[in-house]
Order: sequence, then C-alpha cells, then structure tokens
Amino acid sequence: MTDLAALFAKIRACTRCAGALPHGCRPVLRGAASARLLIVGQAPGARVHASGIPWNDPSGDRLRAWLALGREDFYNDSRIAIVPMGLCYPGTSPKGGDYPPRPECAPLWHPPLLAALTGVRLTLLVGHYAQARYLGARRKATMTDTVAAWRDYGPEFMPLPHPSWRNSGWLAKNPWFEAELVPVLRARVAALLNGAG
Repeated sequence: MTDLAALFAKIRACTRCAGALPHGCRPVLRGAASARLLIVGQAPGARVHASGIPWNDPSGDRLRAWLALGREDFYNDSRIAIVPMGLCYPGTSPKGGDYPPRPECAPLWHPPLLAALTGVRLTLLVGHYAQARYLGARRKATMTDTVAAWRDYGPEFMPLPHPSWRNSGWLAKNPWFEAELVPVLRARVAALLNGAG
C-alpha cells in the first residue's frame, strides 16, 4: 500500500465529527500522487453522501461544464484530485441549504493530503470556504471580488464561485465570469491534463 493509499484509508475511517454529523461519517475524496489538478470544494451534499462520488450532482454537472470535461476525465484519479473542505456531509439547515463544512476537518486532513499530492500544479478553490483557507488575507472583501481578482492568485490557485443552482443569479449578474475566466480555466486545465501545464 502506498503512503497516499494508507492516508486515504485512514481518512475514510475517520469518525472525529461523528457526534455532529446527523447522517454519519462518510468521507468523500479522490486522487493520486500523480494528479496535476486539485479541486477543493465545500462539503459533500446529500446525493454525494449517498453515492460516495464527489460532485455527483447538478453542481458537479455545472463544474464539469466550466472545465469542459466529461465524467470519465473528471473522475480520472491519476489526473484530478478532489478534496473538499469538509469531507463528510454536514446535513441540511432548516433555513435551507447545507450546513457549513465541519471546522475540524480541513486543519486535520488537508496538510497531510497536500504533502502527499505531489503532482498538483493548479488548485481550484470552489466557494468561499476554500478561498478563506487557502488565500487567507490575500482574498478580497467578498467572494465576487476574490473571483474577479483570479489573475492575482495564479499560477497556484484559481478561485471559483460554487456551481450550485443557488448561484445561478450570481452568474447572470456577473457575465464576465463565463466570458473571461472560464475560457482561461478550460485552457489551463486542458494543458495540465495533457502534460503541458
């Protein structure tokens, strides 16, 4: 068993937050040391919790459209690693939407994961939780401002809004995202996955 496989096994057995997770622990992540692209999202939703497959929902469909990737390429662990901020489904808030990712998760598991994912050349920071952790004081006052300043964070990071249907209004109000950022994102991802980036 490789070091990364052993780490994944340890993470998948984690029960650190069991008492706070209404649907139980089911850490969802993917990757290999050779992965060149890392996607850091928020936390699994109900559908992902049920299937164990990250981004296996309408949000994932939209994210794959932004990346111009089919499911086969998107789920190629040797090329793409997927590690959310919270590895388990946090449950749904009575106010609508899911609860935030558990705060214990990323500090516990991201450092050893990043150390093991030695091939990563680009990290997509999907949503404000990922941006807060990885950009820290470098991020702007709002998620919109952070995404609009995407050129400031390369070549290591690219901030993205969450592709949830709840953000359809945001996309309509910010047409520059799909006109300016998405074409660069697609080109960068294609170059990375073809070994040129």
